Amino acid sequence: MLHEVDAALRTLVSTRALAGGDVRLVFDAPTREWAAQRNIPTVNAYLYDVREDMARRERGPARVHGKDGRVTAYRQPPRFYRLSYLFTAWTKQPEDEHRLLSAVLGCLLRHETLPADTLPAGGMLASAGLSVPITAAVPPPDPRSIADIWSALGGELKPSLDVVVVAPFLVSPEYPAGPPVTEVEVRVRDSVYAVTEVRREPLT
Repeated sequence: MLHEVDAALRTLVSTRALAGGDVRLVFDAPTREWAAQRNIPTVNAYLYDVREDMARRERGPARVHGKDGRVTAYRQPPRFYRLSYLFTAWTKQPEDEHRLLSAVLGCLLRHETLPADTLPAGGMLASAGLSVPITAAVPPPDPRSIADIWSALGGELKPSLDVVVVAPFLVSPEYPAGPPVTEVEVRVRDSVYAVTEVRREPLT
């Protein structure tokens, strides 16, 4: 699932924010050593935190419906995970970095969810049939410092966008449902509870 979100972000940002420019989008850790080797304009989307969104956890089996609307299988509800990315721009001039970040921010603000056409075909996210919310530059719900992240990476603090994607993860196989009920059995009993007649009638 993580690599599918990476692919969706790459498609979204590369085609709708960085199109027409000679700018790379990478998912490397922006360490001091990495920064020293960079030689072309780059936008970095570093995945620095993955944790379950406990408020979205559900209990009990979920129904899987076929094309005709009937229940065909059951499975456990998906778990939802918050994927936090640190978006930064790397060029020779701070002004150019700010322009790149503005372009990325404007692109992400136009989408409350990852567009369906950016999700990898045949992947987990596309097959789940659920929206994948995305937020950009929103204060985090828990107290964590971006400066601490830079300190852990050994790099210098830079302007950045905190981008969070909430993605579903299918955690169990599907279990086929039994055949649909199409008729009901009627048993007629006499006064001493002996069965005198058994007949089947269509279920309406």
